[in-house]
Amino acid sequence: MLPLILYDISSNVGCWSSNTAKTRFVLGYKGLPFEVDWVELPDIAPRMKEIGGGTSKYPDGSDVYTLPVLRDPNTGATITDSWNIAVYLDNTYPEKPVFPKDTKGLISAFDTAYVSQLWPAVKFPLLRGKEILREGSVEYYVSTRQKYFNLKSEEWSPEGPERDQHWSALEKAFATAKTWYDKTDGRWIMGDTFSYADILAASALVWLNKVLHDDEWRRLATWNDGEWGKLLADVKSECNVDQL
Repeated sequence: MLPLILYDISSNVGCWSSNTAKTRFVLGYKGLPFEVDWVELPDIAPRMKEIGGGTSKYPDGSDVYTLPVLRDPNTGATITDSWNIAVYLDNTYPEKPVFPKDTKGLISAFDTAYVSQLWPAVKFPLLRGKEILREGSVEYYVSTRQKYFNLKSEEWSPEGPERDQHWSALEKAFATAKTWYDKTDGRWIMGDTFSYADILAASALVWLNKVLHDDEWRRLATWNDGEWGKLLADVKSECNVDQL
């Protein structure tokens, strides 16, 4: 079997994007060989046009080229978007599915709920994100997000009351997620059945682990009796992924 090719976003800390982490977890869980092609943020659009990658949508409906994109030389397929990639991998390599039978709707709802919980705090980790990027990507990262929020980067999460509010929102988000996990009797959100829902939860933790300062990550990882540091370690182990 030829290795699949994963297009990931360059940084100074390896994989840091929650979206590309989702694909890495799925590939690792299924035991599929893959190689990584690192791409700087301003190079994503021309590179994806070159290989025939598709576009995603901004909230305003406009097209944008994003990563991850996965190329499968065994089938000739090129797939854009972490969700679409996971579905493709389950359909093409059905051993060890990440979507148990008839669960895509429920997992999609979980994804929406999880992201909505984290969204009120997002400007704080986004601010930290610019610190781990290579020089070629920083200007693009800052300018695109300044445009999205209509705020200068120094206004995203200034120290003081606004930063404190973001911390409170993060803690509230994970306290809510903890109640979801507490409602199952097993290790995972579906009890003893590992699924893409757990990958979604862990991938956000990958992002936070990579962009937050060490003391900030330690603070988060100890919330809820250490639930989140443990969940990230458990998903890494389940998916045989050490490098995240």
